[in-house]
Amino acid sequence: MAFDGCCPDCKLPGDDCPLIWGVCNHAFHLHCILKWVHSQTSQAHCPMCRREWQFKG
Repeated sequence: MAFDGCCPDCKLPGDDCPLIWGVCNHAFHLHCILKWVHSQTSQAHCPMCRREWQFKG
């Protein structure tokens, strides 16, 4: 999805779907990355680079 739009879980773009950055510098819609992280059976990894996923502080 384009970042200026919203993720499939949202109806309208805006604050309900902010961009979230990982320490690996990849960005994802909040809902998209949370779904991905929760779907991983063991340690979650970045969908782009496969590094261990950690939210950027």
